Amino acid sequence: MSSRESREAAPPPPEPLPADVFDSHCHLDILKTPVPEVLAAARSVGIRRAVTVGYDLASSRWCAEAAAAHDDVYAAVAIHPNDAGDATDEVLEEIASLAALPHVRAVGETGLDYYRDWADPGDQHRSFRAHIDIAKRTGTALVIHDRDAHDDVLRVLAEEGPPEQVVFHCFSGDREMAKVCADRGYVMSFAGNVTFKNAGDLREAAEVAPPELLLVETDAPYLTPVPYRGRPNAPYLVPLTARCLAEVKGMDLGELCETISRNGERVFGAW
Repeated sequence: MSSRESREAAPPPPEPLPADVFDSHCHLDILKTPVPEVLAAARSVGIRRAVTVGYDLASSRWCAEAAAAHDDVYAAVAIHPNDAGDATDEVLEEIASLAALPHVRAVGETGLDYYRDWADPGDQHRSFRAHIDIAKRTGTALVIHDRDAHDDVLRVLAEEGPPEQVVFHCFSGDREMAKVCADRGYVMSFAGNVTFKNAGDLREAAEVAPPELLLVETDAPYLTPVPYRGRPNAPYLVPLTARCLAEVKGMDLGELCETISRNGERVFGAW
């Protein structure tokens, strides 16, 4: 989060949703607000639950502890591809131990990031393959970070054999990528950037994504949806993205929320 975002006041709450839904990907450890307050604000607009996602060993430990402490929180644990050089055998062993905990329901975010050059591609591939193995061994979902790396992410998944549940977090592909993911049964989670004016490709992807393979997320505190782009994001702003998705897909908003909730229980397990 930029210094400008940290100085901005939080956006006002949107109109509540007609049916409960959940935030499939956020970073509660980065938010400046205590977790109980974050969850209370979310519940007030129909966001009943959240998956808080680790990106290094410290945040993964934090997420696992937060999920154990709060009934409406699940955790995902991993080493982010931008930090893949830190994914030593010892670190990966602890990630695997965390992934086996009852409130940890996913391994992620892991994958490949070719947009930034913060980590050697070889380290990224090694770490990604190791996380796929952990997800399969622990019977958890795999949450993928894919930035400018669609072909290689799909290839590595095919080579390693995906776990039963695969989620493309903050889906960043176009219509054709969405069709490929749909054919392979991969879940696509859309974040606030689908509401951005220049995100026509994302909206086309959302249009063709089957409802049964759809999730919604904030990636909070990042990717705040329109009309509050650039200000701090949090789970209570999910309704803005959910309404955009319902409009793009021509679906009743309540029906979309109920479908996403069912998808969430299939991917992450019953709450």
